[in-house]
Amino acid sequence: MIAQAMIELKDAVKRFGDNAVLNGVNLRIYKGEITSLIGKSGVGKSVLLKHIIGLFEPDSGELLYEGKDVRAMKRDEKRALKRRFSYMFQESALFDFLTVFENIALPLQETTSLQVAEIHRRVHDKMHQLDLHKIDDNYPSQLSGGMKKRVALARALVTDPEIVLFDEPTTGLDPVRKSAVLSMISDYQKRFGFTGVIVSHEIPDIFFISQRVAMIDSGRIVFEGTPEEIQKAADPVVQNFIKGLESPHDDLTGVASQSLGHKRLQQEMSRLQRHQISFSIILLSVDNLEDVDRIAGHVASQTVLKNFANHVKQNLYITDTCFRYDMNKILVILPDTNADQARMFCEKLSRNLETSALFEAIGTQAELCYSVSAGIAQAEKDSRLESLLDDAKSRQNIFYECSI
Repeated sequence: MIAQAMIELKDAVKRFGDNAVLNGVNLRIYKGEITSLIGKSGVGKSVLLKHIIGLFEPDSGELLYEGKDVRAMKRDEKRALKRRFSYMFQESALFDFLTVFENIALPLQETTSLQVAEIHRRVHDKMHQLDLHKIDDNYPSQLSGGMKKRVALARALVTDPEIVLFDEPTTGLDPVRKSAVLSMISDYQKRFGFTGVIVSHEIPDIFFISQRVAMIDSGRIVFEGTPEEIQKAADPVVQNFIKGLESPHDDLTGVASQSLGHKRLQQEMSRLQRHQISFSIILLSVDNLEDVDRIAGHVASQTVLKNFANHVKQNLYITDTCFRYDMNKILVILPDTNADQARMFCEKLSRNLETSALFEAIGTQAELCYSVSAGIAQAEKDSRLESLLDDAKSRQNIFYECSI
């Protein structure tokens, strides 16, 4: 039985003059998931987002919320529905005459009856999580473009909304802060279970945090499915778009991109089948980056991941490969290596780990116990790639831990 979509557009059409920006859009967004909207510039992603939140209505077709057409809703129902939403605009839309603190606090002041002290606590909590320190009294004109983005994100999240729409939330940010914002969105979505819709060009980074992806082209949805499905899609329009945006290296860590990493895995599997040359993989992760998020913020945790990936690279031989497998995981490919030799690699990595260098980004006196886990799997002649990866995930165990 197919679950009912929380939000659904059916044959939605929107014209501006003679230009049909949406030309029969069919899209389903499910409760508790992050859905990413991707596509070339000017194809209607932001217009589609504004339909979802109710800023626009389709000229024809239907917009349904939990199965009910928005046009059939009474005024009170529409007003109640809008209170379930929060929106982060592409251009931040901060009020120039308000300070940073006042901008972030505004939704709480307008939609709640919270005491002043509680508003201060919630605002400062969001500011800390987005690395917005000591700028309470600054005005938007005093901020960089990247800083404005983070202030806008803090304002979008401060009411703990049920549905959050993000229009290019990472545009203009450096790789660490871009990854920190995506990590922040993912963290809050898992913690509070809101339904998220994100317009983004950040491929493949956006795939790390999305449960579903929809691609719009020529006013229509040409793909809707999981991140894994879109990367395997046969449609040349989809593949050309994805490949055109992907870099050979991951922006944050500098290791190989996810697509190149998977291509290397396929090559090693082919070598194994043809020449019986075995290989091993190691799935590595810093286990408690969530604690770093809590203690020092998402920028610090993503800097730790960047430092860790760099440390892994320094311990590789020239024939080895590592790539960013998931948001906070690095996959190492060791050609002509068995499981025992892979364990020796982990032992070498453990001996060479420099705690101070790895965690220099935290900048806190709070004690933190942390660990690094590794899942080792050796490929056999009859191995399937999916099974090999599942094997590595299931075998993840701590191989290094300490306190700082």
